[in-house]
Amino acid sequence: MNLPEKMKALVAYGKGNYRLETDYPVPECGDDDIIIKTEACGICAGDLKCMHGAERFWGNGENPSWVEPPFIPGHEFLGRVVKTGKNVREYREGDRITADQIVPCGTCRFCKSGKYWMCEPHATFGFQKGNNGGMAEYVRYPKTAVLHRVPEALPIEKALLIEPYACSKHCVDRAQIGNEDIVVISGAGTLGLGMVAYARLKNPEKLIVLDMKDERLEKAKAFGADLVFNPGSCNVVEEIRSLTDGYGCDIYIEATGHPSSVTQGLEMVRKLGRFVEFSVFGEETTVDWSVIGDGKELDILGSHLSPYCFEYVIRHMGTGDLKTDGVVSSLYRLEQWEEAFEKATGKDGDFKVAFIF
Repeated sequence: MNLPEKMKALVAYGKGNYRLETDYPVPECGDDDIIIKTEACGICAGDLKCMHGAERFWGNGENPSWVEPPFIPGHEFLGRVVKTGKNVREYREGDRITADQIVPCGTCRFCKSGKYWMCEPHATFGFQKGNNGGMAEYVRYPKTAVLHRVPEALPIEKALLIEPYACSKHCVDRAQIGNEDIVVISGAGTLGLGMVAYARLKNPEKLIVLDMKDERLEKAKAFGADLVFNPGSCNVVEEIRSLTDGYGCDIYIEATGHPSSVTQGLEMVRKLGRFVEFSVFGEETTVDWSVIGDGKELDILGSHLSPYCFEYVIRHMGTGDLKTDGVVSSLYRLEQWEEAFEKATGKDGDFKVAFIF
């Protein structure tokens, strides 16, 4: 297929310096590459934090910038193959595909041991100019991209949630939930709801969800939460302790990205409990580390990206086992990017906001 020379793309040149361009070069297809025509791309909380200049992305006096402008944002995207390099055998024109956010190098110690999501160079879609993301009409998948087929029968409202739900699955897997556990998930945005949907399949003793917005808590109940609490209207630490004979929850998953949720979780989780940190923070978080060690001897676990989770998520979205109803709430054209980014803050109660092409 002959591709156009230019395309529409949202391009990040610096903190808060994002521009819609209508004549951005369409990516070239190398011998090992695949070019897709973008079908849709979700807006992640990380995209918002990056645009607003969070140090996690742009660095500070101590740490260098992680992003490499100019780049095209977006890592929650899918599309159809429109061109393949001469060495590509597995995919052909018209195939509907998506990919992990990480673009592993394939040669570092993590890649060689199968832990590709922690690849040392850590190239990712949507934050570096060498791997532009899905907020554009066309995207290049390089040779090492971790690709997955998207069934034709999977509607766009589900397909847009493959990447975030895969991240949610990995986080819940890290929590090692058993059927006698009292589990608290803090945060009921898109990723938190993905965690609720998957954690429900683990059948814990109690699945409890916290959020500052009541409409999100209602959705969490619909997705399988046994109990929901709003920290703005009750003392959630006391509520959890009263449910557990004063001990606290067995597992606490932090999915808000707000410092107060971290300290709340450390107070709420029982001695010898498990704390899983998922979020990207827009600011530094300070805790009393003596609680983790001398106070409670906690297991503190991190969760990063979505290794080996896409196929499960795609399959169980298709069967309906993973609930998705109403999560994708607003769809925009790329020309409306400023309105879409504002909507993605959740100020109007939205969960997932996305672009369609």
